[in-house]
Order: sequence, then structure tokens, then C-alpha cells
Amino acid sequence: MSAEHLDVLIVGAGLSGIGAAYHLQQQCPGKRFAILEGRAALGGTWDLFRYPGIRSDSDMFTLGYNFKPWNDPQAIADGPSIRRYIEETARENGIDRHIRYRHKVLKADWCSASATWSLEVQRGDEAEPVKLSCQYLLMCTGYYRYEAGYTPDFPGREQFQGHFVHPQLWPEQLDYAGKRVVVIGSGATAVTLIPSMTDQAAHVTMLQRSPSYVISLPKEDVISNALRRVLPEKWVYRLGRARNVTMQMVFFNLAKAFPNLVRKVLLGLARRQLGADFDMRHFSPRYKPWDERVCVVPDGDLFKVLRQGKASVVTDQIDSFTAGGIRLKSGSELPADIVVSATGLDLVLFGGMQVSLDGTPFDAAQSMGYRGIMLRDLPNAAVVLGYTNASWTLKADLSSEYFCRLINHMDAIGMRQCTPRAGADAIGEAPFLNLNSGYIQRVADQLPKQGDRSPWKLYQNYLLDLALLRFGKVEDGYLQFSSPQVASKREVPLEALG
Repeated sequence: MSAEHLDVLIVGAGLSGIGAAYHLQQQCPGKRFAILEGRAALGGTWDLFRYPGIRSDSDMFTLGYNFKPWNDPQAIADGPSIRRYIEETARENGIDRHIRYRHKVLKADWCSASATWSLEVQRGDEAEPVKLSCQYLLMCTGYYRYEAGYTPDFPGREQFQGHFVHPQLWPEQLDYAGKRVVVIGSGATAVTLIPSMTDQAAHVTMLQRSPSYVISLPKEDVISNALRRVLPEKWVYRLGRARNVTMQMVFFNLAKAFPNLVRKVLLGLARRQLGADFDMRHFSPRYKPWDERVCVVPDGDLFKVLRQGKASVVTDQIDSFTAGGIRLKSGSELPADIVVSATGLDLVLFGGMQVSLDGTPFDAAQSMGYRGIMLRDLPNAAVVLGYTNASWTLKADLSSEYFCRLINHMDAIGMRQCTPRAGADAIGEAPFLNLNSGYIQRVADQLPKQGDRSPWKLYQNYLLDLALLRFGKVEDGYLQFSSPQVASKREVPLEALG
């Protein structure tokens, strides 16, 4: 009996996976591929998250694909609009025909003798996993666990008699009309939820242990909307994309070079939105700008509901839950009918699948990122991730394009296996993700490292990555190519798959 063999398997049908499939079709049209999606729908994050107000935290000119213009007037878009954009991309390019839903990858093992990946895949509710194999594996699963978000162990939570929810698993029928709502957290999810719930809730309180930087940006791109009257849509999109990429990079680099100045500007902008009487300690973080992500609010919606008294902010720590709310360390109590734990994500690498090399588990924590795409000593595999300081898709698009270049190069030189190797030079190590956010720090010891020089350094710089990944040499002395013999290019005996 033989396992079905494809040239490329893409894991995940979210924003990254659909983009990867497009680039694969364009650059490697002869390759047979499939997309394995564990859930019953495409869209990834934008299908999973259904909490009130779900939206992008960056503009769609940069979060959108480099090949498909975003033509909606809203530059900061809501979740359903983004999901439709992904669905439309898949449908227009025939990518939807390659998606296999309810296919959750459990294990992926690299066989050196045949230069293939063998996968065990849970298909729906079937008792036995199915087996698939491929030459190349693109993991477009993001970096958080889909099954549940991160929820701290709150003392006394079992005493609380109201509703306790996490935004990642938002109950479809949750009625918050006329209810007192407490949202725990100060990150992107919290600042999105709060203004969205004030239209029905009696009052919404943001309870934060420490503040985040929050900046208001226009929901609609006035310049691009005006240019649409006189220019083709593709030109408008490219101009808006170039402008916003530049602005993101300038803002980030200024924050790193002149943190005190940027802090002063950010707090000044928040003060202008909140009014002279507002207690600014609730929006004055202890850390420097971009040590954690800066939260974006469209048209200052969070600031508006705070000014109007529909919402409030409390900066304190939780002592314990009570039957009717939350007791704080300061001794006061916040009454609540509903508590929303917007406390972040639970990170997991490879979408939770077990990855091994010839049956030996692969320890990602002992590895190092190569060009921010591959991992040292892991053959024929890409981990497609986005930027932490800019829009996700900017890096995801470049990563997929690069991996397609690599596939074509291997075909051209007649090689079947490609593995990043460190060589003899000593390489300094640093954390893979350069943010101090709690969701990253909780699993920092489980993530791969980055190096102190190219190609091991993760630059978080779109223009530099554009030059290196789209135009740089494939063979740079760190990629080891080989070509073991295989019995067949299309089918691999199950005995070889272990």
C-alpha cells in the first residue's frame, strides 16, 4: 500500500496559507500541492475570532496580499471583511479546490533516505490517521494555539456567578445588553472589544495590570480613496502600500533610536484625545515604545467612549474573584456580570504537530532561524511567519516567494534536499522574537533562536528583506544541497514512511 504523495503540502488555510498557494501556483506551476486545514473553514485567525469588533490592527494596504489590491474604503478593516477578502482570493485563483478541510496534521517526519516528509493526518472524526508524503512542507499555521487562548489562574474564579469568557472562544449567543462588563487586559484585543461593546453594555471597564501605548489612526485612507477617482485600483494600492510601509518603518526606527521623544509624542497624542482632566497614568507604560506592540484604535474609538463615560480604565492587580465581580489588590471591588479575559495567546510552534527527523524529535529550541523562514538542520521546510513590528503579510508574502525560488533552484541543479547549516563559524544567539510581550516571554525557552548576522538574523525590516529574499543569491554557503536516491517521484512505500 502506498501513501498519497504530493510535491508540496501547505499546512493552514489562513492568510499565510492562501498566499503561499498563490505564489506556488505562479512560480512553480508544475508542482502538485494541497492545503491541509484542521478546521472546517478557511480564513485562519479571521474565521476563528468572532468577538465584537474584531478587526485588523494594521492597515489593509500592508496586511493585504502584494498581488491582490484591497479596494474597500476602510483601511483598518473588520474581521468579516478580511475573511471575505481571503475567500475571494482563494476562489478567484482556484486555490479553494486544493484545500482539504478537517485535516489536522499530527506528525511530520523527515526521511533522509527518500528525501521526503511523511505526515500523519487526522481526517475529520476518522479513528485512524491518514498518511501523506511530500518533498516540501510549508507550515503556515501562525504561532498560537487555536484550541484556546491564554488564561491566568485567577484566585477564586469558581466563585464568580456571572459569565467568564475568553475572546478566542467567544460564545455566539452571549447577551451583554445592559450588563456590567470587565475586560481584563490592555492589548490589541482589549482596546478593540471595549468600544465595540459600549453600544449595548451598561458600562465597560478595562482592568489592566499595566498600560499599553495606544495611537489613533484614521479608519479610512482619505488619500487612497481620493486617488481611486483618477487612478487604476492597482496603482492606488501600490502607492498606498509603499507609503504605509515607509511610515511603519520610520515610526519603528524612530522609536528605537529616540524612545523618549516617541514616548512623549505618543502620550501627547493620547492626552489630546482624552482631555486635560484624564488621569494619564492609565496610558503611560513603564516600557519603551515598541518593546511591545503599539495598539491602534481606528478614529480614536477607545478614547471617545472613555470621554463619554461609557467605559473606564482601572490600573490595578487582581486579588481574587468574588461572586459579583473582582476584588483588587487596592481593596476595591469591580462589580461585573461578564468578565472577558483578554489576556493573550498561548503560543505553539508548527501548529502543535510533532516534527521529527528520521524518527528523532526535532528540538526547535536548539535550532536557529534561517532568513526568518527556515530552521537550521530542518530540511525542505518553511515556517511562514509575519513581522512583529509591521503587518503580518508583508513578511509572509516574501517568505513564500523565497521558498518558491528555492524549490525552482533545486529543480534547476537536480537536488532534492536542502538544509540550512551553521558551518564552523561561531554565531551569537538572541531571542527569535524581539518583543517583551507576555505571550512571547512565556514560551521564549521553547522557540528557536536568531543569530547576530545574516542569514541567521531576523531583521524585522521589509525593505532589507525585500532585497535579500526576492533578489539575493539562493546559494549563500549556508544551504547544504544533496540528492538521495528514491524509488519513485510520485509514490513512496509505506515501509519507508515508518
